[in-house]
Amino acid sequence: MSNRPGIRRPVAVVSAVLLVVVALVAGCGNGNGGDTGTPRDSGPVAKVTFTPANAAEKVNPAAPVSVTVADGAIDQVALTNANGKQVAGELSPDKRSYKTTEALGYGATYTWSGTAVGTDRKPVPIEGKFSTLAPKNTVPATLNIADNQEVGIAAPIILQFKASVQNKAEVEKALSVTTDPPTEGAWAWFPDDNGSRVHWRPKNYWAPGTAVHVSAKLYGLDLGGGNYGYSDLTTDFRIGRSQIVKANAPSHRMQVVRDGGTVFDFAVSYGEGNEPRNVTRSGLHVVTEKYEDFMMSNPPYYTNVRERWAVRISNNGEFIHANPESLSAQGSSNVTNGCINLSPADAQAYFPTALYGDPVEVTGTSIPLSAADGDLYDWTIDWATWKTMSAADGSTSVVSATPVAPAPPR
Repeated sequence: MSNRPGIRRPVAVVSAVLLVVVALVAGCGNGNGGDTGTPRDSGPVAKVTFTPANAAEKVNPAAPVSVTVADGAIDQVALTNANGKQVAGELSPDKRSYKTTEALGYGATYTWSGTAVGTDRKPVPIEGKFSTLAPKNTVPATLNIADNQEVGIAAPIILQFKASVQNKAEVEKALSVTTDPPTEGAWAWFPDDNGSRVHWRPKNYWAPGTAVHVSAKLYGLDLGGGNYGYSDLTTDFRIGRSQIVKANAPSHRMQVVRDGGTVFDFAVSYGEGNEPRNVTRSGLHVVTEKYEDFMMSNPPYYTNVRERWAVRISNNGEFIHANPESLSAQGSSNVTNGCINLSPADAQAYFPTALYGDPVEVTGTSIPLSAADGDLYDWTIDWATWKTMSAADGSTSVVSATPVAPAPPR
């Protein structure tokens, strides 16, 4: 082999070229040994979540409805029904959530629209829809005491449904009574009367001046049998003064006791008692309504007789009212068909003082007031029995409406 310098120069040149090629190849990589293409776009970061879920069906219209955004905020949003009417709602202060503030309709479809913007400033559409359940029937209900009404110390709260309720326990959970001062009381279910009905009464008479708030969250509530509640109900009322009518039949007199003091002591006449239909029922009655003029009938004995200053105390036809025809017997004997008769002057004096819910305590007759006498016999039921008529524990007792046989005369 020749040792001449000229022979080795080409080898050095080739090595240099090879190093350049390697360097160029290394310069085309991504530094991580991966693909050599352009980095891919990961997309907007904002994430939209719907409650109820998108495309949900048979949603309860009273359930919470909202949309929330993670890693971003809501720019604009609306929930509209099939007619394009927007549902009322409110946006949270941080604009990360929006919720409706009114109940939805039964059997309707709702559509979300709007835009959210992520922390990366990229927009994300708010798009979705859902539909609500369609009941077989919706059942209205009514409360017996109106807002701002003043009532007597024996007034029960009555919730009357227009159809039968099967899910009584669930309904009872949706009911609340709030009082000031606190008052012990309970709900009790009564036999259906053109629909189910549930009463709330205190354990003892209301304290005068008690403020009462009643809430019935019935809209969207499954009543059973394909029926759902028609609407929520509320009422706020107040207990008035204490006024108790003391009505002892053997005495032929009636006292009106207000706030512990006797304000009236009237000569009266009670039911003759010669047969069951003529017996004024003993027990705690409740004033339910009153009329300055009232046409009374008791076929076949009389029909459409005009009576004045009539205060109803039970649903079996018992009233406290004026009756000039029994005037000579008032204070000395009982001759009526079961009502409590007063003179026209005394009846007129008592009439304006009577409130819905005033107790009328009748004593000394042969037949007790019972379920057979109408819808307000609440106070004839002892407290232990009353509590068993609640559906809260899933087993509701029902008081029988079987007429009570007459007891021996006293």
